[in-house]
Amino acid sequence: MGSVCPEEAARAAAPPRPALGARVRAVAWRRWALIVGLTVPVTVGLGAVSVPSPALFAGLLVGTVLALLGRAPRAVPQPATTGAQAVIGVVIGLIAQSDTLAAVARDWLPVLGIGLATLLASMGAGLLLGVQRGVSPLTGMLALTAGGASGLVAISRELGGDERVVAVVQYLRVGLVTATMPVVAALAFGARHGAPGGDTAASAPWYVGLGVLAFCCAVGVPLGVLTRVPAGALLGPMVVALVLALTGWSFGSTPPSLVVDVAYAVIGWQAGVRFTRESLRTVARVLPLAIGLIVVIIGACAALGVVLAHLTGATLLEGYLATTPGGIYAVLATAISAGTNVTFVVAMQVLRVVLMLLIAPFLARLAGRRWGTTGRD
Repeated sequence: MGSVCPEEAARAAAPPRPALGARVRAVAWRRWALIVGLTVPVTVGLGAVSVPSPALFAGLLVGTVLALLGRAPRAVPQPATTGAQAVIGVVIGLIAQSDTLAAVARDWLPVLGIGLATLLASMGAGLLLGVQRGVSPLTGMLALTAGGASGLVAISRELGGDERVVAVVQYLRVGLVTATMPVVAALAFGARHGAPGGDTAASAPWYVGLGVLAFCCAVGVPLGVLTRVPAGALLGPMVVALVLALTGWSFGSTPPSLVVDVAYAVIGWQAGVRFTRESLRTVARVLPLAIGLIVVIIGACAALGVVLAHLTGATLLEGYLATTPGGIYAVLATAISAGTNVTFVVAMQVLRVVLMLLIAPFLARLAGRRWGTTGRD
C-alpha cells in the first residue's frame, strides 16, 4: 500500500476554494436576511410609539445587538451608504418650500443671527462633550449639534467622527427635546390646546416624488464629488432639492416613504454593525454628561427664543418653538395644537437645519484638523 505525501493529504482535506467562497457568501446573505428581517418589525413597533425616524433607530438597535452577538454583516457597502445619504439630503432639501422661508424674510437679520446662535450653542456644548474619555471633540460636536440628526449621523464617519456615539447621543437629544417640549411650552410659555389651523397641502403622487428623488440624486451626487465639499453625497442632492423646492419645480412632492425608511435603516445599520463591547462601554460612560449638556442646550435655546420674540414681534411661545433644538415634527404638532404662527415656527426650524448641514461639515473638518479624531476604534 503506497504512502501519501503530506501535501497531497492536505489538499485532499481542504475544501475546494469555490465551495469555501460559496459558504462565505451564504453566511453573508443569511446575516443580511436576519438584520433586514428584524429591522422591519422593530421599525413598525417604534413607529407605533411615535419614536422619531423609527427606521434609523431600529437599524441602529438591531445592528448593535447583532454586532455584539457576532451575527451582524461585516459592514454596509459604500454604495448603499452613499445612496442613503443622498436620499436624506433630498428629504431635507424638499422641506424648504418658498412660502415657508418667505415668512422669515422680513426679519431676516435677527432670524439668521438667532439661527446661527442656536447652532453655536449646541456645537460649543458638543466640544465640551469631547472632554469625556474615549470621545474626541469632533465626535462630541457632531453628536450634540442641533438639527438634522439623521443627516449628521449619515455623514459623521466620513467627517472623521465616531458615528456610533453620534447616533446614540443625537437621538437621545431628539428624544429629550420631544419629551420635554409640551411640558415647557405649557408651564413656561402658556401653551394651550386649540383647534388645529390650516389644511395640509396634498402631496404629489408617489411616482412624481420618486422622479424628483432620482433627478436630485443623479445630479447632486456627481456635483458633490466634483466640488469636493465635505459630505458631498448628502449636500449635493440637498442643494439640488432645495433649488427645485424654492423654484416650484418639486411639484410639492416628497420621496416615497418606503425609500426614505430604507435609507434611514441603512444609516442605522452603518453605525450599529460597528459596535463592539468597548464602544458600548464608551457610549454608556458618555450618557450622563451628554444628558446634562442637552439640558443646557435646551435652556440656552429657550433663552434665544425669548430674544427672537422681542426682535421679531413673535409671541414668546412662537420664539421658543422656533428655536427648540430638534424634533421638528413634534414642534409642528405643538405649534398647530396651540394655534401659533405655524409658518414662522417651521421656517425657523427649516432654516436652522439647512444652515447646520451647510456649515457643520466645514466646521467639523476644521475641528478634526485642530483637535484630531482620537476616540474612534
